[in-house]
Amino acid sequence: MLEKSLTTTTDVIIYDLEDSVPPSAADKTGARERLSTFLSGRVADLPAHERIAVRVNALETPFFAEDIKMAINLNCVRTLVLPKIHSAHDLRRISEVVHQAYMDLRPHLRGPPVQLVASMESAKAVHRLGQIARWRTKLEHGGKLSALLVSRTSVTRARAHQAFPQFAAEDYCADTGVIRTTSRQELLYTRSYIAVTAKAFKLKAIDMVCVNYKDLDYLRDECEDGRRLGFTGKVRPFISLYYNTLHEGFAHLQQAIHPTQVDVIQSTFVPSSKEILRAARILKQMEKAHQTNKGAAGLTLEGGGMEMIDAPMIKQAENVVRAAQAAGLEIPDVE
Repeated sequence: MLEKSLTTTTDVIIYDLEDSVPPSAADKTGARERLSTFLSGRVADLPAHERIAVRVNALETPFFAEDIKMAINLNCVRTLVLPKIHSAHDLRRISEVVHQAYMDLRPHLRGPPVQLVASMESAKAVHRLGQIARWRTKLEHGGKLSALLVSRTSVTRARAHQAFPQFAAEDYCADTGVIRTTSRQELLYTRSYIAVTAKAFKLKAIDMVCVNYKDLDYLRDECEDGRRLGFTGKVRPFISLYYNTLHEGFAHLQQAIHPTQVDVIQSTFVPSSKEILRAARILKQMEKAHQTNKGAAGLTLEGGGMEMIDAPMIKQAENVVRAAQAAGLEIPDVE
C-alpha cells in the first residue's frame, strides 16, 4: 500500500497512523516506524513535499507525541491531519508539541512550518467551531490551521500556524446519535455551518466521506451538493492512506474511500465548462462597460432576455475563473 501511494495522481497523499492502524502499542509503533523508513528511504521517488501529509493519533492518546516527532523529523511532511479536535485549547496544546518538536529536532529550520488540519468529529467541536476556526498560534513553529473538514481527516500547510477544519461525519453521528441517511438532510445544518464558518475565517471547508463508494452517480450527487453548500472539496481515505486533490493551496480537497472516486470528485469540485464560459462573458461585458465609461452592463441569456451584472456577480465570476485557472482549465476568449 505504501508503494502504491507513489503512483496516485491526487495532489495530496495523507498517510494515516490513526484509525487504519490497530490500537495496540506494538501496532502503532510498527506503523510509525514503517512509514518513517518508507518516506526517508524513498526520497528520490517521493512527489513534491507539499503533497505529503500524515494523520497522527489523537492528542489524548499515548501515541500522539511520537507521531508528531516522527513527522517533524521527516523533511518531506508538510501537513499534519489532527483527529478529534474539540476546542481551540486542543489546538493550542498541539501547537506547543509541534513547536517543541521543531526546536528539538530541527532548530535551524527556515521556511514555512507544517500545516494543521483539524477534524470536526463531535458535538463539542461543532458547538465550538467559531473558536476553533479563529485559533492562531504565536509560536514560530506551531503550525497553521488552513481548513475545516467534515469527515475523518484534515490537511494543512502554511506559515503563521493555523488549521483548517474537517468534518468526520461518521464520528459525529456516533457522538450525537444522528442517524445518517442517503438524503443527507440530517447533516445539512452541520455541514452548512462548517462551510460558512470556514469561509468567515478564510479557511478551506472539506466535506464528508462518501461511504457508498461503488455508486458513482450518488457520489457525484453528493459532491455537487457539497459544492453548492460552499465546500471546497472532499477527502478520500483508502485503507492506510488518505488522498486529497489540491489546487491553489487547498482550494480543492477530496476525501474518498476508493480510487474510483478520484475522477468524480476532481471533476465536480472544479468549475464546469458552462460556468467558466458564463464567468468569462460576465467579466468581458464589465470590461467593455468600463472602457465606455458605463457603470453597469447586461448579460444576454441563452434563452433570450438580459441579466444585469452587479458587483456580487463580478466577484463570483472572478472566483470561477481563479478556480479554473488553478485547476489548469482553459478560459475561453469571448466577445
